[in-house]
Amino acid sequence: MQGQLKPFQIPARDLARWQKAQEQLLSGRHGPALVAYRDLVRRFPAVAELWFELGNAAGGELNFTLANQAYQQAIKLAPKKPSLLILIAQQYQSLRQLDDARTCFELALAADPNSVDARISLAVWFEKERRLDDAWAAVETCLAQYPRDDQARYFHAFLLHRKKKPAEAETALRDLIKDGPQYPYVKYASRHLLGVVLDELGNYPEAMRWLLEAKAQVRQLTDVDLLEREYDKTDARRREMLACLTPEMIRSWRHQSSAPTASLHQIAFLGGHPRSGTTLLEQILDAHPDVLAFDESVAFNQEITSNLPLPPASGESQVRALNAASPGRIKDIRQRYVKSLLRETTDATTAKILLDKNPSPTMSLPTWLRVFPELKVIIALRDPRDVLISCFFLNIMLNAVNMNFLSLERTAKHYSDLMDVWLRMRDLGGFDWIETRYEDVVENVATEGRKATEFLGLIWHPDQARYHETSRRKFLFAPTYHDVTQPVYRRAMGRWERYAEALEPLQKKLAPYCRAFGYPT
Repeated sequence: MQGQLKPFQIPARDLARWQKAQEQLLSGRHGPALVAYRDLVRRFPAVAELWFELGNAAGGELNFTLANQAYQQAIKLAPKKPSLLILIAQQYQSLRQLDDARTCFELALAADPNSVDARISLAVWFEKERRLDDAWAAVETCLAQYPRDDQARYFHAFLLHRKKKPAEAETALRDLIKDGPQYPYVKYASRHLLGVVLDELGNYPEAMRWLLEAKAQVRQLTDVDLLEREYDKTDARRREMLACLTPEMIRSWRHQSSAPTASLHQIAFLGGHPRSGTTLLEQILDAHPDVLAFDESVAFNQEITSNLPLPPASGESQVRALNAASPGRIKDIRQRYVKSLLRETTDATTAKILLDKNPSPTMSLPTWLRVFPELKVIIALRDPRDVLISCFFLNIMLNAVNMNFLSLERTAKHYSDLMDVWLRMRDLGGFDWIETRYEDVVENVATEGRKATEFLGLIWHPDQARYHETSRRKFLFAPTYHDVTQPVYRRAMGRWERYAEALEPLQKKLAPYCRAFGYPT
């Protein structure tokens, strides 16, 4: 709470209101928080942090114009405060306002050219935009000034990896790890990246050892056991709910007379387990002029699950909550979802299909279908063993779901949890769906891509075969943003065989899914 006014210059009563507004903001109660922040900035207009948090509340209420105005006011009040400018840049990134995000990262560096955080943040942004030379220059400048900085040394190695110089990256990472980095992220990320590099170099046993060491480092940063217990409770309730669903319920959502009227756009969902080829298929479909695809959008979680929450009780109570949702409430949620989704577009779209690609909401297919009973569902499949190994190689932000990727055993459990949802919903039926296999896409992009395109009611377009050319011009949010900018390749097929020994204890658990999806056991 620092700006041109210090906290002790704000009356205690208003400090208490600010704290309450922050609590509301963190808990997702954006409406009440926005009311409080409007009043607080009126009374204390010189506090940049108040404007920043007002912008966060406005964004949560889908008032993107107000959010932008608030962020710009915060920038005007604190043009020389790189820490706040970086936070604003990150918020712009979450709102998918990419030009504004880049500008704020640049402003943060201009505010303090000696700031490692500002320069590395901008370098990371450049890399995501595939401006590797600019990212490299930023890191080299940082290393020239701070040659022993953990972040700069790690990102230097990461860029060597991106530049396809694995041997040089290996040397840089081994030196960094030997020196004992103190920065928590670098401590585990350097070990993780070394595992990835060694995998590329064909040193598979040592690659797995470094991955396991990296995962062990992550477990020291938070109470993973608590996260696992909470996740398992949620999964148990979800399984109870799935058992209570009937085919008649699914059909009734679609055919009831009070069902919402059709949207201006057909909504489609591309799901499946992470690392099953969802991003590859998304880019193929997005290359069609009548498809507007959204990569890892937050709209579902922010606007559907938050506005149609299921009670943390029995499966029957959750099903009752879904059935009890009124037509008016469903209509409001649909409108909020589409508005949130379209935040990423600068112009009104004429696309016929809005495609939401995000593997995790596959867990919530019943909620999806309650709000959008006409939903077109595409489920990406891949050999379950390849999925496990690929997920284990991911280095993504830890949350209540991704913590499952800290061990192969938990990764297998997560695969089972998510794909059991799909198998149950597939058996229930009553909605439009297809499955598509990663291996089939790799073998013949046009054939498998055409199948998914025609499922959406469209005709295959020649641009779809050149999807990777379009992808290079886009900012992608998926962890695999780098891979899909290249022509399709086969080297990820059968990857699990290199780690067959590590997977051996899990083969029995995975066998039913291999059979269910047509993979040899």
